[in-house]
Amino acid sequence: MIPPHHRILCVCLGNICRSPTAEAVLRAHLPEAEIDSAGTGGWHIGKPPYGPAMEAASRSGYDLSTQRARQVSTADFDRFDLILAMDRQNLADLRSMAPEAAHLRLFLEPVGDGDVPDPYFTRDFDGALDLIERAAAAWAARLT
Repeated sequence: MIPPHHRILCVCLGNICRSPTAEAVLRAHLPEAEIDSAGTGGWHIGKPPYGPAMEAASRSGYDLSTQRARQVSTADFDRFDLILAMDRQNLADLRSMAPEAAHLRLFLEPVGDGDVPDPYFTRDFDGALDLIERAAAAWAARLT
């Protein structure tokens, strides 16, 4: 069993769609945990989540408005107990940066081996949110 103060980082490419959504959804499922998000790229540092991602999240009761994009740092590998990548490319990028002992997993691992498609490119923000909600519920069940 993982303690309720578990520290989890959600990671996508730019930290403006998938990972901020995953942060909010996981926070709703694991209110005692420390949840954060970041991107492997630094293009959007300091910016709020992408408007359509915030709108999709809001329709389902999640507020992303206080989040700001940041890039993964080497300190994150010590700070977080579990780092969840939104897709295989993010996971590969994290593995290239991480110490061997880092706990890296795909976000969709508990519901099947796959990627959360990037809605920035697919335009399917509701579909990405549905996948994130299913996986977040499964992570919460696994971690508590």
